[in-house]
Amino acid sequence: MRLGVHVVSFNIDGGPEAIGPTLARVGEAAERAGVANLSAMDHYLQIMGDPTQPMLEGYTTLAFLAGHTRSVELQLLVTGVTYRHPGLLTKIVSTLDVLSGGRAALGVGAAWFEREHAALGVPFPPLAERFERLEETLRLVARYGDACNLFARPDADPATVKAKLDVLAEHCAREGTDYSRLRKTILWTGSLEPTAASGAAFAEHMKRYAEIGIEEVHVMPFTSDPVAFVDGLGEHVVPQISRL
Repeated sequence: MRLGVHVVSFNIDGGPEAIGPTLARVGEAAERAGVANLSAMDHYLQIMGDPTQPMLEGYTTLAFLAGHTRSVELQLLVTGVTYRHPGLLTKIVSTLDVLSGGRAALGVGAAWFEREHAALGVPFPPLAERFERLEETLRLVARYGDACNLFARPDADPATVKAKLDVLAEHCAREGTDYSRLRKTILWTGSLEPTAASGAAFAEHMKRYAEIGIEEVHVMPFTSDPVAFVDGLGEHVVPQISRL
């Protein structure tokens, strides 16, 4: 199993002027740690708590990280279909892919946070229209996608994720596509302390997800020192996860 880091907070020690240097060090730490994927949220406002806290534009952030990494995959988890015109989005992601040496990944979702749309004057269509733009999520993955990311909560059984994967497999069968070609990933919504004991417990829990076909797990640094978090992952978590 591979490990990804999903950066969700820019409330960094040292204030706004420290965000850039810290992100550069996060990228360098991710490379040292053997992290497979480095991602950020695609939101105008912070959704993790106080919406007035710092939130960077997603693709600009990935472009910055591309200059401070060499091999890690880069993506937003995930891009809302309302945020950018489809043609512009294609141009942005393809540019990132070229400049990063083929390391860009595109994930899309229907978008949901109406407040941030209103704050920036961006139209927020009704849910039906947003899903029309996206089509039905799992069926869209079966028809066009290369990967599928699902939420995994600490208080939920892996069987919940397995049930969704079964639905995806049924869509693949109807669409005539190969279910096995899809990369199955999860976003771990709980906290993780990158210590030896916590790393071992986390790997044991992830074993159950590996058994149902999950190939990659993304974890979030809920800390004002994400560099130390990523360094800890490299020491205590990546080696154990990679054996699954």
